[in-house]
Amino acid sequence: MVTIGSSVLFENAAGRLKEDPAGYLRVYWGPGPRTLADTGALFSAITKALQMHRWSKVLVHQVDMLAFTTQEQLWVAQEWLPHAVREGGYRYGAVVVSTDAYTRLATAFITTNVQGLPIRYRSFDSEEAAAAWLEEQPDLLAYS
Repeated sequence: MVTIGSSVLFENAAGRLKEDPAGYLRVYWGPGPRTLADTGALFSAITKALQMHRWSKVLVHQVDMLAFTTQEQLWVAQEWLPHAVREGGYRYGAVVVSTDAYTRLATAFITTNVQGLPIRYRSFDSEEAAAAWLEEQPDLLAYS
């Protein structure tokens, strides 16, 4: 885990949210069970942090996480993601993927159902590669 200089903004059963001094957020999904309320609270914290910092990039570390439930997938794809893009300025997501096939499939459902939103996702096997790609992306905010 590469988190030198980052501070924790939020933490619950779903995971931990950190700010990275390079100008993006880092989300570390936890390995244990979570409720839809836990998931929603973590995603809400992501949106608020994007707004607060006026950032557009998130590194999502899913190596240890349990797969999203169908209910979580639908809520993230249909509710949270459009809101995060429109209201939070979310534009780039670098996902460090799990080795678990179900977790990868559940995440792929979300990242491929972006509904024409101006967001770009890319998957990685290492946190270092994900961070390098994210740092290459422009610091654009399409909202004012």
